Amino acid sequence: MVYFSGLVGLLLILTAEARVGNSSESRFCTESKECLLYDLVCKNDDYEVRHYDSVKWVSTDEECYFMDKATYTAFRRLFKYITGSNKAGVNIDMTAPVTVKIEEKKKMWASSVFTISFLLPSDHQMTPPQPIDDKVYFTETPDMNVYVRSYGGWMMSLTSGVNSMLLKRQLDKVQATYNKDYHYAVGYDSPMKILNRHNEVWYMVEGEPVCPTSS
Repeated sequence: MVYFSGLVGLLLILTAEARVGNSSESRFCTESKECLLYDLVCKNDDYEVRHYDSVKWVSTDEECYFMDKATYTAFRRLFKYITGSNKAGVNIDMTAPVTVKIEEKKKMWASSVFTISFLLPSDHQMTPPQPIDDKVYFTETPDMNVYVRSYGGWMMSLTSGVNSMLLKRQLDKVQATYNKDYHYAVGYDSPMKILNRHNEVWYMVEGEPVCPTSS
């Protein structure tokens, strides 16, 4: 029984490392040791469909009118957590990407709650140190398929909004089903990086993914 429990624990650790892996396995992650890895389901000129395994994140919410201000405040809060402001007093490696969960607004000029998340590295996926700040908490994304549109430059309210609109337009064109309540703005680079930046928009696939060959 002890052997079985140990084997299960080992398998869980190996699974976590497989989902959050070495950044050398991703062409997007150039500034961190570990990155969120995925399996490519299909791809065309307009978007990709990716499969992600379930992973844990450290997250915080910020209510604001614009993503840019919310991200700035929330990023600082999460950065304090990974740089020792946790109950274990340990430093945690930064990973990629950083995600911003964005509500699909129903009314113009209404504030939204933005959820900003840092991916926990593989050695903290199972038992991350507890936060000190009660605004910081853990989330877990499920095993999921995702529609993805990539773009360069800087991830801001304007660029994120334009690219989410373009992705929705393509998905609606092929009659794909996806969660329209929210989407993710996804960034892979630190503010210090100037060239070859990589950002993404994600919508969660509902049902079977649709990925026709572009004409």
